[in-house]
Amino acid sequence: MYILTTTVFLLVMITQSYSDTILKDNFQNPEKWSFVSDKVMGGISSGKVFFNSKDNKNFAYISGKVSTKNNGGFIQIRRKLNDINLSKSQFIKVIAKGNNQKYFVHIRTTGTFFPWQYYQLDFNVEEDYKEIKLPIREFKRSGSFLSKTINPQNITSIGLVAFGRDHLAELYIQEIEFIE
Repeated sequence: MYILTTTVFLLVMITQSYSDTILKDNFQNPEKWSFVSDKVMGGISSGKVFFNSKDNKNFAYISGKVSTKNNGGFIQIRRKLNDINLSKSQFIKVIAKGNNQKYFVHIRTTGTFFPWQYYQLDFNVEEDYKEIKLPIREFKRSGSFLSKTINPQNITSIGLVAFGRDHLAELYIQEIEFIE
């Protein structure tokens, strides 16, 4: 009886934890991601992204030099999410490490028409991987013409961004997950 009860409990816990996950990306399909820098608008930031694996865990490594000269100031990797139902999403979980700096998650929605429009929330990384849980309701809009809050159903892309100041970027991302 004990074994049966324990087995049922574990199955319920496993099922429940998976049901909370709406989308999980651990970079097994790096072709879904694209690297973008401020050079698309005349900036001079430079960088690159590498997709690799260590200890059977995939990761994306973003590195580069972010410069605010020429109205620039970012490098990022971005993934489109147009055909994914994120309506029940409440949080974005990121597992990341890096050079003890601040980075950002940028969200675009059906209401962000211009390239300079987005919603953002910052997070800090340390030298070891850590899990960071970002509430979608706390993302801030980039301008007053955008809705004050994000409707998760309208999310069209996500970006991981080194942004807004002159600095060297070194960001490792092991996983991104949209959860309830």
